[in-house]
Amino acid sequence: MSQAIGNTALAYARVWHHADASERVLGKLAERIAIVLMGKHKPIFDPSADCGDYVVVTNARKVKVTGNKAQQLVYRHHTMYPGGLKEIQYKDMMAKKPDEIIRQAVSGMLPKNKLRERRLQRLRIFEGEDMGIFQHNILKRWEDGTLH
Repeated sequence: MSQAIGNTALAYARVWHHADASERVLGKLAERIAIVLMGKHKPIFDPSADCGDYVVVTNARKVKVTGNKAQQLVYRHHTMYPGGLKEIQYKDMMAKKPDEIIRQAVSGMLPKNKLRERRLQRLRIFEGEDMGIFQHNILKRWEDGTLH
C-alpha cells in the first residue's frame, strides 16, 4: 500500500499573512488573527491538529479600542510573590509595549489548551510599518479585515 492516509505535509503547508492594525478595532482584529492562527480558514481544519498559518501584524501602536475602554481597560499579572499583583492601565501599556496589547487580546481568543503557546509563537507583532526580513515571506494581505 503506497497511498498516504490522512492529510499530507503539503496540506499542512503554512502561509504568511500580513495584517495592518492601523485604525482597526482591537477585538475584531484579534478575532481574525486567532482564526488564522488556528487554521479555521482552511478546509482541512482539525481542532486537535496545529494547522494554522503565520501572521505578521504591523502598526500595533495605531490600533483603536471602542467606548471607554481606553480609560477603563487594565492589564493584570502576578509576580508570584505575596502581594505581587501588578496592574497596568491601557494608555501606559500602549506607551511601553503596544505589541503586548494585541498579543493578549489574541491569546484570550485562542482555545485554552496545549496548542495555545505554539500558535502564539507564529504571531509576529511590530509597532511600526517596518517588519524587517519577514516582508519577504508575506503571501496574503488583509486590507479590510478579510483574507485576500
